Amino acid sequence: MARFVQITSVHNDKVKFVAELQQKSSLRRETGLAVVEGRREITHCMESGYEIQSLFLCRPMMDGSSLDVLNQCDCPCYDVSPDVYARMAYRGSTEGVIAIVKQKLIALDDLSFNSSPLVVVVESVEKPGNLGAVLRSAEAAAVDAMIVCDPKTDLYNPNLIRSSIGGVFRVPCVACTSEQCIHFLKARGIQILTAQLQDSELYYNTDMKRPTAIVMGTESTGLTNVWRDAADAHIRIPMNGALDSLNVSISAAILIFEAVRQRNL
Repeated sequence: MARFVQITSVHNDKVKFVAELQQKSSLRRETGLAVVEGRREITHCMESGYEIQSLFLCRPMMDGSSLDVLNQCDCPCYDVSPDVYARMAYRGSTEGVIAIVKQKLIALDDLSFNSSPLVVVVESVEKPGNLGAVLRSAEAAAVDAMIVCDPKTDLYNPNLIRSSIGGVFRVPCVACTSEQCIHFLKARGIQILTAQLQDSELYYNTDMKRPTAIVMGTESTGLTNVWRDAADAHIRIPMNGALDSLNVSISAAILIFEAVRQRNL
């Protein structure tokens, strides 16, 4: 591991770069880099084969478990003051560890599945926190991939990383258009189940043991017609109260774990 370089000024160019990388998706696209905060998230990165380019450590904030990251990483390391760390960090309590990570850009054709894959698809979900929460459920259920269609945010948004608790690094994740995704799924014989209120059957009456893609839209507008028309079946979660929709991450979790339940019978 490289020797530590101390940074005490919030005006340091490296500090400014990390802060800008947190804030600007355009810079993340241009550089192919992302910022990851916290011991768990950085550990998930390394265990999933991501390249850590540099580490920034604030020793007064670190505990023994955070120091474990150092034993697994061979990259330039910077010792920063609490003021510097606060300037770089997207959130406050991240165990005093920040990493710059090289992104992995996965295409649809890079995905490989077993005989009966379970895929989660989301269309035009705007809030990165919601996407991250879906990824957290997807990782917990060991789904084979998550496909983000017509994305409104990039997959390395810091709020997405935070809400997924690093799940974005463990689940193969692809961004593409809805049309590309539909073609991909149909070419591989994966049934398309669209979550929608209209013209639908209860989700637990639908066979999810076969190769399946569960497709979710936004809470406000739902799925576009291209998905409704492409679906093999429309499914719904029963809504017995006055409200007619759930947060997309809650709906995704219910449907994902129904598939898990059926496959474990």
